[in-house]
Amino acid sequence: MAHLTQNPADRERFICVYPVYINSKKTLAEGRRIPSEKAVENPSCAEIKDVLTAAGMNVYVENKIHPREWNRDVTFRGRVRVQLKNTDGALCQDKFTSRKDVMLYVAEMIPRLKTRTVKSGAGGDSSAQQSEGGKKSKKKKK
Repeated sequence: MAHLTQNPADRERFICVYPVYINSKKTLAEGRRIPSEKAVENPSCAEIKDVLTAAGMNVYVENKIHPREWNRDVTFRGRVRVQLKNTDGALCQDKFTSRKDVMLYVAEMIPRLKTRTVKSGAGGDSSAQQSEGGKKSKKKKK
């Protein structure tokens, strides 16, 4: 019994999006499902949820871990369920016809999030890079 319901609007029938699917740091064998050049570096469930909610999709987060995710850390935990189709089987949004469309859209939008753009700003990041650079040079000297 694969699904208890055939209704695409039921939560069990929502598609699953794990952060692993769009993580540029993962290989295909580790669970990445989109091309690495389109993928995002270490996306979180919260970021995926934020992007899809902003796009007007019906989403919710579950506390699950991808089977191939070896790191059990909280940052890698979570799965986002997304409603692709309404009760009548029609698409919720025309731009999302498949789960791959959803993954590619999320991977494209996450770098534009304020939480990501603030981190790459000139002010705070330059000091972080300097301290990292200092650490790296110390390692090289040893």
